[in-house]
Amino acid sequence: MKAGHSPTYLAKIAPSRRSLLLFAISSVGIRLGDNIVDAKEAKAPPKPNNLISPEAALKRLMEGNDRYVQGVSRRDDLKRERQVLVDGQNPYAAVLSCADSRVAPELVFGSGLGDLFVCRLAGNFVNDDTLASMEYAVAVLNTPLVLVLGHDHCGAIAATIKSLHDNKPPPGHISSLVAALAPAVEVSRQQTGDTSAEATRQNVIDNVNKLKSTGPILNAAVEQNRLKVVGGLYRLDTGRVDLLS
Repeated sequence: MKAGHSPTYLAKIAPSRRSLLLFAISSVGIRLGDNIVDAKEAKAPPKPNNLISPEAALKRLMEGNDRYVQGVSRRDDLKRERQVLVDGQNPYAAVLSCADSRVAPELVFGSGLGDLFVCRLAGNFVNDDTLASMEYAVAVLNTPLVLVLGHDHCGAIAATIKSLHDNKPPPGHISSLVAALAPAVEVSRQQTGDTSAEATRQNVIDNVNKLKSTGPILNAAVEQNRLKVVGGLYRLDTGRVDLLS
């Protein structure tokens, strides 16, 4: 962050809950690293078709987005699916998405109940709570894919750009969003082109890297090829999700 910016930008995130997650994981018999569950706790998965590889999960996710772009809707037996999922879940992908009302991952990827494990907050960034949630999806639910999903014309990014430009913190707890998104905006301000678009892209890349490198759960799963973490950008006008390499 540049010199002269208000200390408000350094607003702290709530205390970590990861220790509670790790306790919950150990209590159900899961061993970190090899992801083995105690036989007493093992159950048949409610959606067997969701037991797929990380590569197959990404392919399925993008095929769902293709259907959404074309305007093809699913015809699910929701009553049956609700009953199947009463006692458990095994989503094939987890999505860290913006809370923007125009970006609904379950619709964007043409998914059914129990298919996606979704965390949404303005700016789609990793904090202690979203990190713990993604760790839970991977370690407990055996989810093979995590997608960080940004989108164009993001209000949280726009608010951060304005706040840094004016050197004035936003009101209330919005300052915590600015603190989280400021690094991506600062990088984008050093580049040519649209600052908002560059910051949105950089924010997704930064958070993909954070998820992939954070231990002890996610980085181990990535190294063992049990997990793929990718980034994507949702286009509001077309509905298309462009994956970031």
